[in-house]
Amino acid sequence: MDALIPKMPEILVALTSFLVLFVILGKFAFPPVTKMLDERAEKIRESLEKAEETRVEAERLLEEYKVQMAEARAEAGKVIEQGRTVAENMKNEIIAKAREEAESERTKAIESIRAEKLAAMAELQASVADLSVAVAGKIIGQQLSAADHAALIERSIAEVGSLHEN
Repeated sequence: MDALIPKMPEILVALTSFLVLFVILGKFAFPPVTKMLDERAEKIRESLEKAEETRVEAERLLEEYKVQMAEARAEAGKVIEQGRTVAENMKNEIIAKAREEAESERTKAIESIRAEKLAAMAELQASVADLSVAVAGKIIGQQLSAADHAALIERSIAEVGSLHEN
């Protein structure tokens, strides 16, 4: 049992050895280890600060991005609305131009029909007059003079014209 309990001189030697070892470690080993631990702690602190700065910057950029996206959406909406307005205006202009052209064509067609009608009436009157003179000449049984012929044509044209007006 005595072997388990150390004796006083052994305790003093062990204590002295421990103190000497502690002083040597304190003088040579602890400062570099402490310095290394301090540097490590500083690096960790700097990393955390940089991470926080990066997070703040990322949040700022995210907010800027959201604002830019909102502006872009608003601008796109304006562009789309302007496009619709331009398209609507172009449609209205095309419709108006088509109506004008159709009205112009209709007016030209009416004028052309009137002109052709007048020409046909004049031709018909001339034919009726010639035919009337020929019939009148056969009925009368004589040849009409040029003056009689012209007077008869004028009278026939006047009669046909007055019939047309009724």
